[in-house]
Amino acid sequence: MTAVTARAHTNIALIKYWGKKDQALMLPQNSSLSLTLDHFYTDTQVEFQPALTADVITLDDQPVTGRGGQRIRNFLDLIRTQSGQTDFAKVTSWNHVPTAAGLASSASGFAALAAAASRAAGMQLDRPALSRLARRGSGSATRSIYGGFVEWQMGNDDQSSQAVPLTETVDWDIQMIAIVLDKHAKKISSSAGMARVVATSPYYPAWVQQTTQDLVDMKQAILSKNLELVGTIAEANAMKMHALNLSATPPFTYFEPESLIAMTMIQDLRNEGVSCYYTMDAGPNIKVICSAAETPTIIAKLGQHFDKHQLLVAKPGPGITYL
Repeated sequence: MTAVTARAHTNIALIKYWGKKDQALMLPQNSSLSLTLDHFYTDTQVEFQPALTADVITLDDQPVTGRGGQRIRNFLDLIRTQSGQTDFAKVTSWNHVPTAAGLASSASGFAALAAAASRAAGMQLDRPALSRLARRGSGSATRSIYGGFVEWQMGNDDQSSQAVPLTETVDWDIQMIAIVLDKHAKKISSSAGMARVVATSPYYPAWVQQTTQDLVDMKQAILSKNLELVGTIAEANAMKMHALNLSATPPFTYFEPESLIAMTMIQDLRNEGVSCYYTMDAGPNIKVICSAAETPTIIAKLGQHFDKHQLLVAKPGPGITYL
């Protein structure tokens, strides 16, 4: 069989998804919206080989074992079932993003795997079908099929839960600065964290209700190219998500002391008249929503506390490509 290589970029949610209503199908409790970034991506090559007696999976030249390896094998089983392919696969991935650190490596990873493996298995999927397939590996991967601003419509079954592009060509001045505080895998995975929140937080129903309105407001802010409004809504939505974690039983947090320092510095910059806003996913790293025009000012301020190599500038990025 022919080897196929695909590249997928990470996406950072501006309106968060936090909680599943169907674990098997990876159906979310609420719709979400993200921005795909150019700086962080995963390249994955897949080849189905008759001689293999098991799937062989490597990430950055290291074998993938344990729960991570099983998760990938389960996904390959799904593709084999859908395509009729019976061979095991050789999967080789290279991550240009820290793994499991809250920088959306699972989104780019499973989007790239879905694209490469499905095509290597002989499937010719359009982007909506590819989005639904990627969702089965990692919920947020459904959005990395597309570039720019992307909405994940929660749907109510396998066919209706998929991403749709809001605007793939971003022709106005918005980008992000990733403040990389910790490249290590988080102690509580996204899946475990959101499951605990859904099961135990008394505020979860209010989150679903409020996020539905946040999504409406965010789409309008993006379409009107209003950076201040996009940032304000995204920052508030992220903090509501993290408040859920503190209200779970037992409570938990992805905050680290450096996360709080970064947030305070962004607030200080804003008080000085700089348009910058923070968002944070399931990990300690902070993403700063800002304009390219004001990025040098923000980098200079953050550079007073953080090393330059911790500050990574990312612009709106593209959807799936085949290499």
